[in-house]
Amino acid sequence: MKNEKGFTLVEMLVVLLIISILILVTIPNVSKHFASIDEKGCDAYVLMLQGQVEAYKLNHKEYPSSISDLIEENYVMEEDLRCPDNTQIKIENGKVIASTSSS
Repeated sequence: MKNEKGFTLVEMLVVLLIISILILVTIPNVSKHFASIDEKGCDAYVLMLQGQVEAYKLNHKEYPSSISDLIEENYVMEEDLRCPDNTQIKIENGKVIASTSSS
C-alpha cells in the first residue's frame, strides 16, 4: 500500500467532536450576556440623553419639560426614544429616566 497523506476517518471524527464541545460550551455563555448588553446599552443611552438635557439647560436656563422640547431644538432627532431593550425614556424634573413599564 502507498504512503498516502491525509486524515483518517477517526481523526476527522475527533476534530468534529472537539468543535461540537466548544460550540456547546460557548453558545449558552453568549446568550446569557444579551440581557446584560441591553441593560448597559440602555444605561449609556440614558447618560447620552442626560448630556443633551444639560446642554439644553445651559442654552435655555431651564430644563426641558419633555423630550419634545429637545426634538424641537434639534438636540435629539428621534420622535420615540427607546432603549435597545425597548424601554421607554422620559424626562422628569431635568432627569432622564428609563421607565420600567413599556407602553
